[in-house]
Amino acid sequence: MNSGRSASVRTILLDVEGTTTPLDFVYKVLFPYAGSHVQGFLERHGASPDVQQDLNALRQENLEDARRGLKPPALSHDEATESLVAYVEWLILRDRKSTPLKSLEGKIWEEGYRSGELRSWIFEDVPPALKRWHEEQRTVSIFSSGSVLAQRLLFGHTTAGDLTRYLSFYFDTTVGSKTDPGSYEKIATVLRSSTLDMLFITDVTAELDAAKAAGLQTLLCLRPGNRPQPANTYKLIRSFTEVGASNESM
Repeated sequence: MNSGRSASVRTILLDVEGTTTPLDFVYKVLFPYAGSHVQGFLERHGASPDVQQDLNALRQENLEDARRGLKPPALSHDEATESLVAYVEWLILRDRKSTPLKSLEGKIWEEGYRSGELRSWIFEDVPPALKRWHEEQRTVSIFSSGSVLAQRLLFGHTTAGDLTRYLSFYFDTTVGSKTDPGSYEKIATVLRSSTLDMLFITDVTAELDAAKAAGLQTLLCLRPGNRPQPANTYKLIRSFTEVGASNESM
């Protein structure tokens, strides 16, 4: 992106894992927490309507996985908690971007955040950047495969404090896949913004491909521990301090 387009950026859309938050927090803290607490959570809350909605969708997903020959853990005829837990753990191990799974994980993490067991890790450059963009009257929003609830909890309970006051909107896979250009067009409609005025920052080139196809400006975020990406020509940043610094990256 060249500095000549900097004035057009009114909306910043951020990925979470590998962009605002270390991958280790997601894969070594959040996912294991959900896996180890899912059984107790379902025993306590499995009958509630919102949890039942997640479980019904997961049952359909289990049938589709079996139909596709993926050999998921079979659900027992009486759908005992143990068989549902086994399937949820199977999905977590595969990092499945499943909307009902992410919804259920968010509910489990909510208990962890409320109890103080969980506290989100955030890269140190993120809080001052969010504050700066907010003061510049830019709309800052999140687009993550994690549920909206999970996003709100993560940014509301960070080691740097509550950062939700700097964030305007949260989007998850209910708007579509992060690799589908249509998802970014839907987000632009909700934000009442032209895609040309939006900047998307993530660590995954496939997501940048989709955002670019939708007309968004893009930056590839390189963080310690991130997965290698295919060869590409995207402009790189290693810190949010580079975004908008002297109008060089926005």
